[in-house]
Amino acid sequence: MPMTSVPADAAGLAPFIDHTLLRPDAQPADVGRLCDEARAHAFKAVCVNPVFIPLVTERLAGSPVVPCAVICFPFGADPTAIKADEAEWVVRHGAREVDMVIPIGLLKAGRTVEVRDDVAAVKQACGDALLKVIIETSLLTDDEKILACRLSQEAGADYVKTSTGFAGGGATAEDVALMRRTVGDGMGVKASGGVRTTENARRMIAAGASRIGASASVAIVGG
Repeated sequence: MPMTSVPADAAGLAPFIDHTLLRPDAQPADVGRLCDEARAHAFKAVCVNPVFIPLVTERLAGSPVVPCAVICFPFGADPTAIKADEAEWVVRHGAREVDMVIPIGLLKAGRTVEVRDDVAAVKQACGDALLKVIIETSLLTDDEKILACRLSQEAGADYVKTSTGFAGGGATAEDVALMRRTVGDGMGVKASGGVRTTENARRMIAAGASRIGASASVAIVGG
């Protein structure tokens, strides 16, 4: 996925944005408003926890906005079979994109085959749905970030993604650029975690992001 030019106006950022609500206290009414905002502003996707995917799928019916679910979130520490089952469930209930978290501890322990196989199993379970792999950059060294990206690429993932937003750090332009250099043009790079302003979103795209995950999406496109 080649890098694209940074939109000149704030509204032009909308097609890059996954409009996101992952708070543990989110309620159905909140998710409904999220979907309505996404339709109104033509965001790329709505990203929610799995329990809300049936609601999002129904609310976005007839819209180009894509239903997206996180799985085994935010730690990625579930057994691979559980991750694959959850991916299959959300896709069956309408998710067209799935965001997973790598088993971070296994990566840091050097158990690379298990990490790659974890991603590959989820990708297979996704079927035609797009898979984004969260590597949680704030917990990794640069060498580990590169390794996580390469393993995700080998496993057939469609995107690598910076952060859950729940690990005390978020997306940086430096990490996005590193990830883009690592995966080249063949994968997407999603900047997520702490992207709250128009200028910050523009910096991420300039660094190589092809998607932005944000809860402050309306403020971002409002300039």
